[in-house]
Amino acid sequence: MFIPFFLELKAAKVPVTLREFLSLIEGMETGIATFDVEAFYFLARAALVKDERHIDRFDRVFRQCFAGLEAVSPSEAFGEAAIPEEWLKKLAEKYLTEEEKKLVEALGGFDKLMETLRQRLAEQTGRHQGGSKWIGTAGTSPFGAYGYNPEGVRIGQEGSRHRRAAKVWDRREFRDYDDTVELGTRNIKAALKRLRRWVREGAAEELDLSGTIRSTAEHGYLDVVTRPERRNAVKLLMFFDVGGSMDDHIRVVEELFSAVRSEFRHMDYFYFHNCVYEGLWKDNRRRRADVTRTAELLRTFGGDYRAIFVGDASMSPYEISHPGGSVEYWNDEAGALWLQRITAHFPRSIWLNPVPAEHWRHTQSIAMIRALFGGRMFPLTLAGLQAATRELSR
Repeated sequence: MFIPFFLELKAAKVPVTLREFLSLIEGMETGIATFDVEAFYFLARAALVKDERHIDRFDRVFRQCFAGLEAVSPSEAFGEAAIPEEWLKKLAEKYLTEEEKKLVEALGGFDKLMETLRQRLAEQTGRHQGGSKWIGTAGTSPFGAYGYNPEGVRIGQEGSRHRRAAKVWDRREFRDYDDTVELGTRNIKAALKRLRRWVREGAAEELDLSGTIRSTAEHGYLDVVTRPERRNAVKLLMFFDVGGSMDDHIRVVEELFSAVRSEFRHMDYFYFHNCVYEGLWKDNRRRRADVTRTAELLRTFGGDYRAIFVGDASMSPYEISHPGGSVEYWNDEAGALWLQRITAHFPRSIWLNPVPAEHWRHTQSIAMIRALFGGRMFPLTLAGLQAATRELSR
C-alpha cells in the first residue's frame, strides 16, 4: 500500500526521497499512527513534505491513494467479533464480473423502465430474492437492492454501490458543506482574486490619510478626512451539487466553499442534487420542507450576478433530458430547460467539475451539461479555477 503511495507522490512531482519514505515506515513501526487514518496523514505529511508549496499535491495524492479508509481499533482488527447480521444478509448478493455485467442489457429507455416498474408493482405479491424480474434483493432485476443492472430503480438499499440507478425510491439524507474548512484554501483564494472588483461604497468610515494631510496643510489645523471603505463589488451566486457521487469530492468542495465565503461579501448559495429542477434549498436537513422555487430565485437575483455551479455532472442522462427523470422525485420539466433558463438569466455562468477533465468524455451526462453551458465547464483544480475566473471576469 505504501510503495504505490510513494511512487504516486514522485509522479505528482512532490520531491520525496527514499530516506524520507523509510522514516515514514519507521514511524509506522513504532505505532505513532496505528489504526488512525488522520494520524497517519499528519505523520506522512511531516515525513515526506519539506515545502508548503507541495502540500496541495500531497493532499491530492493522499486522497487518491487512501480514499474510503476509516479508523480501525485494535480490538476490531485482531479481536474476536460476531459477524454482523447485515454481512450475513449480503452474502446473498450476486457479484458479477465485468464480462457478465456487459451481458445484462438495459430495459430499453426511461419510459419503458417506468412502465415496467408499474407492472411489477401490480403483479408481485411477496418478497423475492435473486432472479432477473421481480422487485427484490441481489440478482439482476432492474428493480430492488444489492444486485446489478446497468439501468434500474433502486428500492430499499442503504447507499449506492454501482451508481447506475435511473431512479432511487428511498429517502436519502445529505449533509451541508462546511464553509469553515481552511486546509488547502490559500491557493484557491489566490485564484479567486482575479474576480475581485474593488469600489468605495457605504458610509464614510475609513481614514483618508493623504486627504487628511492635504486638508490640514490647506486649512492650518487638523482636518480629519474620511472616505467610504473599499469593498469587493462582485456578486456571486453558487449552486452546489450534494449527495450521491458528490460524496467522493466533499473535501475539495468544502475548501472551495470556505475560500469563496471569505473572499466575497456579496455571495449567496443553494444546493441541488445531480441537476437543477423546480426547487433548490439552503439546508440539507430541511430540503423537503424549506425549498426555494427556482423561478423565484431568477426573479430575486439580477443578471449582474456571476453564477458558479459545482458538481460532477455524473448522472443518468434522463435526469437532464426527461420530465420525471430526477433520481429522487417526479420533476415536471426536464432539467435541461431549467439550466437553459438559468444560464440565459446569468450570462456569466460556469460549471466547476471535480472529476478530472480527461475522464469527461466517458460520461454522457457530462457532455450534455457541458453543452448546455456552452462549453464553459472547468475542472476543479487550481489551473481550472484560474481559467474559470478569467471567463467570469469578461
